This record gives sequence, structure tokens and C-alpha cells, in this order.
Amino acid sequence: MRFTKMQGIGNDYVYVNCLEETVENPASLACMVSDRHFGIGSDGLILIRPSVQADFFMEMFNADGTRSAMCGNGIRCVGKYVYDHGLTDKTEIAINTLAGVKRLELHVEDGSVASVTVDMGAPVLEAARIPVVADASPVVAKPIEVAGRRFEMTCVSMGNPHAVVFVEGTSGFPVEEVGRPFEFHPAFPERVNAEFVEVLSRSEVNMRVWERGTGETLACGTGACATVVACILNGLTDDEVTVHLLGGDLRIRWDRELNRVFMTGPAATVFEGEMDVSACPSDDPVHVTDPTW
Repeated sequence: MRFTKMQGIGNDYVYVNCLEETVENPASLACMVSDRHFGIGSDGLILIRPSVQADFFMEMFNADGTRSAMCGNGIRCVGKYVYDHGLTDKTEIAINTLAGVKRLELHVEDGSVASVTVDMGAPVLEAARIPVVADASPVVAKPIEVAGRRFEMTCVSMGNPHAVVFVEGTSGFPVEEVGRPFEFHPAFPERVNAEFVEVLSRSEVNMRVWERGTGETLACGTGACATVVACILNGLTDDEVTVHLLGGDLRIRWDRELNRVFMTGPAATVFEGEMDVSACPSDDPVHVTDPTW
């Protein structure tokens, strides 16, 4: 199987062109390729498939083999892949995902895509749709106790569920200690991504993230979008914010008149190669069902 390793500000995935390759066991393959000692090493697996509803379909699996609906950093890399590999010559494309169709503007420099702006759509604030168990909706500055600590969380879905909490500093925050209990807290029936955010000014924040199914990652695009929405809902920032993540920066804007969130950031190819996947075991059917592309 041919693959391409790509990253968006350190959020790295293995990409497979399923217009040419056949992947029979994607959940098991995601576990295999994501292993940083025995595999390629990544935060997960992204398959680029044909689509009847858009230009392409992005199917994403976390490092533990569970399917995820959306990845902001991942979809920027899909945009770069399809343009740089000649699958499209358009600089405005539509990518279908399990979270709906997303529209991308590709910023080309010297014949290849350097950065991408993604229309991430409207943030979901209704508790039942995120989903989060709560006695009020939207969930803004709601107290929650995790790992023996008390936080105030604001919950947003950008295709994936997010719980955003504000902390005094991110550099020394115990993400490993707190992130996993957040992910599996009973308030989140489908688990959750947790963002730990330090507000620097009306236009800048620091963010660290624990992603469900993966752990702490260097970046999370949907998490950055959810973070800016949470900042605005709590009156902490303006509508356009630079989010500083461990892997780099994203520029996030919530156009409240349109009620759409726009994300701009880089995309990069790391390397390409081939991998023998003949020993890949069959998938757990609990994890995988066929999507409608």
C-alpha cells in the first residue's frame, strides 16, 4: 500500500489515496500505522475517497482505530494532497466528511499548496447534539469535577465534541493527568476532546489538547475552532483569534453574522512510501460501519 505522511502544525496522519488503493481493514490499519515504534507513526489514518456529494470524501480514524467525524488539521492536508498530486486543479474545493461538506480555499505558492482556509461551518452549542449531559443548554462555564479538580467548562461541537476549560497557564498544566479522565467522564456519552486554554489577550490564546482516542497531540483544528467559540461565548476575546498550539499557530474567525467558523493554517508533506499491510487483522465491527460518501 502506498501512503503519504502529512502534518498540519504537528497533527500528523497517514494518508491513503483510495481512488487508487484498496483498504479493507481501516480501523486495524489505523492502529498499525499510528504506532510510533512498530508502524509509521501518526495520530491516525485518513483515507481520501471519491464522493458523489463533493469533490472528495475524507474518512478519518484515530490512533486507537475508532472513527472520527472531522479533523481540521487533517482536512487541510487533504486539500494539499489532492492539489499537489494532480487530482484537482481547482483552488476552491468541497470535501465531504461524516460532519458534512466542508469548503476549502487552497493558497498556492510555487505550484503547491502552502496553507488552506477551511469553512468549518456553524458551531453546535445544543447540549444534546454535542453530546454532553447537562441541566442547561448551551453549556457555558458549567462546573465539572475531573481527577479531583474543579473546572468550568464550555462545550462545543465542530463535528467532534469539545470541552474547553480556561487555565492560568498551559506550559506546566498536567494534560496527561487530567485529559484522560476528561475524555471518559460520564458527562460525555461519546467521550470528548478536552482543550486547556490560557487567554493572552483579546486576539491571542495558548491551547493544549487531549484528543479522544489518541491522547495529547501537538494540535487540533476543530479544538482550536471550539476554543475560539468558547472564548467569545465567555466574553474573553474578539471574533478573530490566533491560537498558539504546541505545533504552531492557527488563525480562527467566528463570523457571527453568518454563524460560520473559518480556520486558516499550514499543511505539509513529510514523506511518501510503501507499507506491507498483508498482516493487518480484520476490523472490529463495533468500530467500523460503512459511511455514505
